[in-house]
Amino acid sequence: MKPKSQAKNKTATRAAALMLGALGALALGAAPARAQNGPTGLALAQQQNCMSCHSVTRTFMGPPLRDVAAKYAGKPEAQTYLARKILEGSTGVWGTVPMPANTQLNPGQAAVLANWVLTLK
Repeated sequence: MKPKSQAKNKTATRAAALMLGALGALALGAAPARAQNGPTGLALAQQQNCMSCHSVTRTFMGPPLRDVAAKYAGKPEAQTYLARKILEGSTGVWGTVPMPANTQLNPGQAAVLANWVLTLK
């Protein structure tokens, strides 16, 4: 495949992921959490493999994201706390399976994910 075709495919793939993320968030009744010029929370969670261990509604390796949202709903520092846990990882909060640090994310991406999770309650 020619480099120009590869660039078009990557752009189309990103556009499709953004659209699916926005539609997914809307289908869940949540406003899409979006970084400036970045993907929605759902799209970011899918891109960064959060959904490998988490589901929105069912227990998998990690807790359901709706349960996380419910646990921290109404707590003033919830977004900051969750963003820090996303970046640094955690152990013992939801059982014995540790959540690894997500060093591939920057603080803005962690904030988008935390905001999105909190909309799922």
